[in-house]
Amino acid sequence: MADPNPNISPLRLVEDDGVRFEKLVAELLDRFTVLGVDELVDTIESALPLIGEIMESDRCYFFLLSDDGSRFTITNLWHEKRIDDDPVVVGTVVNDGFPWLADMMMQRQDIVIPNLDTLPPQAQAEADYACRMDIQSFLMCPVQSHDMVVGNIGIDVIGRERQWTDRDIRRLRMLGEVIAFAIARSRKDREIKDLRDRLEAENIYLRKEVLSRKDFGDIVGESEGIENVLRSVEQVASTAANVLILGETGTGKELIARAIHERSGRGEHPMVCLNRAALATTLIESEPFGREKGAYTGALTKQIGRFELADGSTLLLDEVGELPLEVQGKLLRVLETGTFERLGSPRTITVDVRLIAATNRDLAQAVKDKTFREDLYYRLNVFPLSMPPLRERSEDIPQLVWTFVKKLEEPIGRRIEQIPTKDIEMLARYPWPGNIRELMNVIERAMILGNGPILRIGVPNSTDSPLVENLTLEQAERKHINAILEQTGWRVRGRNGAAERLGLKPTTLESKMRKLDINRGA
Repeated sequence: MADPNPNISPLRLVEDDGVRFEKLVAELLDRFTVLGVDELVDTIESALPLIGEIMESDRCYFFLLSDDGSRFTITNLWHEKRIDDDPVVVGTVVNDGFPWLADMMMQRQDIVIPNLDTLPPQAQAEADYACRMDIQSFLMCPVQSHDMVVGNIGIDVIGRERQWTDRDIRRLRMLGEVIAFAIARSRKDREIKDLRDRLEAENIYLRKEVLSRKDFGDIVGESEGIENVLRSVEQVASTAANVLILGETGTGKELIARAIHERSGRGEHPMVCLNRAALATTLIESEPFGREKGAYTGALTKQIGRFELADGSTLLLDEVGELPLEVQGKLLRVLETGTFERLGSPRTITVDVRLIAATNRDLAQAVKDKTFREDLYYRLNVFPLSMPPLRERSEDIPQLVWTFVKKLEEPIGRRIEQIPTKDIEMLARYPWPGNIRELMNVIERAMILGNGPILRIGVPNSTDSPLVENLTLEQAERKHINAILEQTGWRVRGRNGAAERLGLKPTTLESKMRKLDINRGA
């Protein structure tokens, strides 16, 4: 039979084939070099038909090795002709259905099958699948970058056998190396981007903290109660134990948490804070664990959660008793495994975070009431630390008062030389339902309203009367809150509202009002 192309020598055909292959490699390198972090899968998808054509195969597919190196998953698959009822699709985990293939891939072996008779006996699952799909030959090569396997690339021939040559194997390996280069670069870019996002989020967080945090000064006091707390801080700070700080609102739980953090091995990193009571319902899960763009309606951007920000540091989770049960379960998982997923993302994130939880609730009772998980309670309660309320450390009040005065003199522009003894004694008799935070607000208000070097301080509700002294704590708290609400016309929120005057968050005051059954008609 005459040569159909008498003017083209066999050598020229080989040269053209080699040139075509070199051009394909150059084109793929060009594509993969300029791709963005999120474009890898689509770029591999567009490359597979070109690879299938140059390798004269009917199918081409790519397996990605998981980050932990335990499994291969098909991420891209191309068919010359669509095969009906094919159980192998994108997302198939090779280890689950094809153990011999997975084992060969793990060993970085080229898998060269010119016909099905060359499959070993242990490859029965692979042989059954090939017969069903009429795959007569296939070739698979590891995809590796810098001696690290990142995946596997394979091609199939349907309906006919094929003797794979050394050139075929070299070419498929080379094409795989191009993809490996892209994967390695993409992963490095993703790590850099994640690190940049984390640092940026951390900087934003720190700026917000500096702007929003009130400075209550160092821990002040020499009472037995506060001395016991400080001894506990010294005992637990250098350990990795979780800490549960118990105490009423305004007792200084955050100050104690910072003291633990600063004395720990994590003190060189900023402590990250999260107050459940300050979160809107829609943010209860995304704030601690983060979210991807589009995770829910209104999630217009990706957000890194507080646990990621606190990686390698300490997270203070305030008002932990207010967490919904479903979020409690996710928190328990982080404490047990150090892993979680952002909202809207299947990717597992691993962190090293020391948790300090704080609450003004009786968590043991909450467990009995089925509003708090028992297993989470025991995880948090490794080292409980109770903050004494201010009424139980009244001997510290003179020192606290002068500490606050000295801190406020410069910003308010008033120098104080004397505080009447009777005023200090009156402060010591007051029950302080808002604790230290309420005391500082009272001092600040007195310095703003007064003038001259003598500071006269009045308390919101004097406890000089024996009748008041005989009240229970709950009765005194209800009476005081009622009195402030009457003074503000029952306005809880806003400037000079009841919450501000009591030194409480509006949500905390509303919670107390419900607990104490305080309402305007009562």
